[in-house]
Amino acid sequence: MYWKNGLREQAREEDISIPRGTQTNMHKELGLIVALMFFMPARGGAQAPAPAQTSAATDQSARNEAWDLLRADYAGHHAGTRAPAVSVLGLLPGDARAEGMAAEALKDEKADVRAAAATALGMMRARRAISRLREAVDDPEPAVALAAANSLLQLGDDEGYDMYYAVLTGSRKGHPGLISEQTKKMHDPKKMAEVGFEEGIGFVPFAGLGWDVLKTVLKNDNTPVRAAAAKRLASDPDPKTAEALVSAASDKSWIVRAAALEAIALRDDPALLSEVVPYLADPRDKVRLVAAACVIRLTNTAAARGSHKK
Repeated sequence: MYWKNGLREQAREEDISIPRGTQTNMHKELGLIVALMFFMPARGGAQAPAPAQTSAATDQSARNEAWDLLRADYAGHHAGTRAPAVSVLGLLPGDARAEGMAAEALKDEKADVRAAAATALGMMRARRAISRLREAVDDPEPAVALAAANSLLQLGDDEGYDMYYAVLTGSRKGHPGLISEQTKKMHDPKKMAEVGFEEGIGFVPFAGLGWDVLKTVLKNDNTPVRAAAAKRLASDPDPKTAEALVSAASDKSWIVRAAALEAIALRDDPALLSEVVPYLADPRDKVRLVAAACVIRLTNTAAARGSHKK
């Protein structure tokens, strides 16, 4: 969700126009991409960086570096910097610091950041944030309201259905009506098509892919397909899959690298930590942020398992 401002800025800078009808049809094309993803072979990438040596001291150092990286971008001056940092907080379920940062970001002045925050809270199953998400459903920006509604449903709160009902009918169940700005946008076909387009991009393969992904889709590149495949492999217990994801983390495409690192995070295998640490220095900022969240999550997992053994 954080990519909207970047799309506008880069479109102006690069003078790239999207053909009429592309935006409204793009989410359908992305659905086809997901359907086809299992039939697309992966391509080899660049040589992976050497894994860092692991020890309690180096793990703590990597964790500190990861948090420093996340906090710096979280406090950035531009929404295009803050929103990616907020988005990856969703990879840190059970982390009180991450949950607090995401909840605070619901009050950001920029809609992209608020939407990223609402999505992250749902991803981390932050039940303590339900009341704040209910407030976010009344956000004047439909993208934020829908992100909050989706997260409420993820948390088992049926109040999330209300916003989807509003999209369909133009009015809210149990409410006298939408706030004026929201009502206006809900009845704007162009605005709602844009929201649907953004939601479509966000599902393949992870939230906040950005303008670069849009360009690769328009070029019929299979990068988003391979990235989606990497994300799907997060729950495959086969050790060979872990090796494949480590290899994909060094892919020449930053989109695939980020998706592979997210999948590694979701596997919750601290043994892979040393393979992730080098990507804290990846040349792409979005990859560095996913790597930072991955390092924090894996060190959290290692600490939790260690305490259970004592």
